[in-house]
Parts: sequence; structure tokens; C-alpha cells
Amino acid sequence: MKIHTNEFQKKLDQYAELAVKVGVNIQAGQDLWVAAPLGTEDLIRKIVRHAYAAGAKSVHVQWEDEEIIRAHYELAPDETFQEFPIWLSDAFEWVVDRKGAFLQVESQDPDLLKGINPERIQDFEKAKGFALDRFYEAIDNDSISWSIIAMPSEKWASKVFPQLDKERQVEALWDRIFSAVRIGCSDPVAEWRNHISSLREKANELNNLKLRELHYKADGTDLTVELHEDHLWLTGASRTPDGVDFIANMPTEEVYTAPVKTGVNGTVKSTKPLAYNGNVIEDFTLTFEKGRITGLTAGKGQEILERLIETDEGACYLGEVALVPHKSPISDTGILFFNTLFDENASNHLAIGSAYPTCLKDGHDIPDEEKEGLGLNESIVHEDFMIGSADMSIDGVLQDGSTVPIFRKGDWAF
Repeated sequence: MKIHTNEFQKKLDQYAELAVKVGVNIQAGQDLWVAAPLGTEDLIRKIVRHAYAAGAKSVHVQWEDEEIIRAHYELAPDETFQEFPIWLSDAFEWVVDRKGAFLQVESQDPDLLKGINPERIQDFEKAKGFALDRFYEAIDNDSISWSIIAMPSEKWASKVFPQLDKERQVEALWDRIFSAVRIGCSDPVAEWRNHISSLREKANELNNLKLRELHYKADGTDLTVELHEDHLWLTGASRTPDGVDFIANMPTEEVYTAPVKTGVNGTVKSTKPLAYNGNVIEDFTLTFEKGRITGLTAGKGQEILERLIETDEGACYLGEVALVPHKSPISDTGILFFNTLFDENASNHLAIGSAYPTCLKDGHDIPDEEKEGLGLNESIVHEDFMIGSADMSIDGVLQDGSTVPIFRKGDWAF
């Protein structure tokens, strides 16, 4: 598909409309904050127009430039990475205070920060996490509507399709992104509503089982995960306390819940690389004892992974377990996206770090001081990593100790 054709522009406009009407589901009189890298201008302009057409009060765009980000990490003094701009944290709190919506557009080069001192990356993640605590809490609690979408860049596309001619790489990645988010059909909004309905059926079936534990088995993986008695299985479709529905990740193929913080034991092996803060971590294995990561090995990026789990106390525990069949639209492409937004939706995955309180009954109302006692992990990080494969089996342990098959050969067993 040539990206300057009328057909492409029509799909790009559908994508922008989908992000506004289904992703963040902008409401009349609501403010929208968009975070986007340079190179995404065509899409962002359409998003702004659709947001105002839907009744947005104001739309603010925060632009980022990868070359400046790289120069910052290479050349700025060390103390710079231990602080976060107050004016920027105030802006994010403004979004929360105004009950605005937040849209993030990803287009990052997976190797953007390759070779950068991991300590700098870790220091800035800590500073950012503490500065944006209120904003991240609003995200975790679904207090505001938010969504993440993606747009190809030349460097990202060349990483995904190194075998193609340069002029074809971006087009090929656009093809896959449009397909993953159901752009190209006559009514993408209706398609998404049907898709979410199907995911909710799976979540409802899991909730009816009232599982006590999950047991994962695959090559290199033998892991048990305890679940709270009041846990809830959710989908990528969420709802704010004001009753506004939104979809946090586009695409989304998962149903997920939160594990008991201290209830994870065994070993798990990654099945896809993890693109984390401009670095790629590959072929890693994690060992858990009473929820805590007590051992790790990685074929590539081990120091980055070690720094990640040292970010704070909660970064060495899990906050999410998510189920995605191996036979799914994104997995069927056979493509490694080097982007968690896509790769997590092609594979069963877990998340290092914070748990979503909404994964427990009445989770919106749980005070911070009670989360630990309920087994909810808290951290300034939340990083999904992929563990699914065509040979993975998952058994569910019921409250009476009996077991039911949840996954067999990488797919739903019910």
C-alpha cells in the first residue's frame, strides 16, 4: 500500500477516529492530552480534528524527538537523570484533576538507547515514577480514560522487516498495524465492539470458575500463580468511575487479572524479546520464590533487566497475569514487532511491577494502605513480558483443589 494514496489516507483517518471514539472515547467538554513522537504529524492532526468534532474542549500535544532523547542520555550530566521537570508533572496532574483523557502514540526505535549507561535509564525511571505518582495511580485505577496506539517509524520498521527494501518497510508495518486494529473493514467501530464482547465472554467464563491458582507448563516454564479469592478477570475494555468506556491498548487480545504478590513460585522462560526503554532484552528466564524474583539469566540485555527489577521494592514481584491464545490475529502474522503493545497481544504474558487494583472486587475503592494486605503489588514500573507458545498448558486450580484445563497447546481449552 502506497502511503500517499487516497486509500491509505482513508485508513489513516479511520485509525484517528477509532483512537478518539473507541480508544479514549472522548466526551463533550473533555480535555485531551496526546503524547507523540515527531514523524507522526499526519496522524496526530487527524486525531486533533476528530477530537474536536467529538466535542473535546481542548487538545494538547506533547511532542518528543528521538535524536534529542538520545543526545540527552549521551551528553547530559548524571544528576539530570535524578530529577523530573516539575512543570511537566504538573501538566499530567492537570489531566487528572480535569478528568481529561490521555492518548499515547508509540513509534519508538527499539534500539534507541542501545549502549546507554543502564544506571542513567534506571535513575530517570525512578525520578519519573515518583514525580508522576498521581497520574500513574489514575491510570492504574481507570480514574481517567487512556489509550495507547502505534504508528510506524523508519527505524522501527527496519527492525521488524530487515529483509525488505527500505521503501517497502514502513508500508509493510502499516499494513500489519491496520490489520491488528481492524482498520479496512466497513465499520471498524462496530468491529471493535464485537471483538470486546467476545473477550468479555472469556473473562466471564474465567470469573465463574473462581480459580485459586494457575499452573503454567511449557519448555523452560513451570510456574504456579496464586489468585486472590476476590480476583476479577478483565479485558482491554475499561470504564471510568463516571461510566465512560475506553480501550487502553489498541490492539488488544488479552484477558487479565492480578496475582497475589507473594503467591508466585517456580520458573518462567520468555518466548519473545522485551523492548524496554530503547533496549531489547532477549532469551531470559526468571525464578520466583514466594512472589519475589530470586534469580534471572538473559541471553541479551541482562544488566538492563537486572536494573529494571531493582527500580524499587515492587519491581521484583509480578502485578499482572494475562491470557492470549497462541492462535490469534497478531500471532498468526508470524512477525516479531519488537514493541510490547503488539507482542503482548500475540502471547500469554506476565507483568513485572504494579498491579491494577481494578482486578479485585470493588478495586476502585481500595485505599493505598490496604493494597499490600490484599496481595496487590505496588511499584512505579509495569513491564509486560511474553511467555506464551504453541506448547504451553495452563491448569486452573479450583477452590476445592480440583483442576480444570485453561490452555492446551497454546490455546483455550474451553
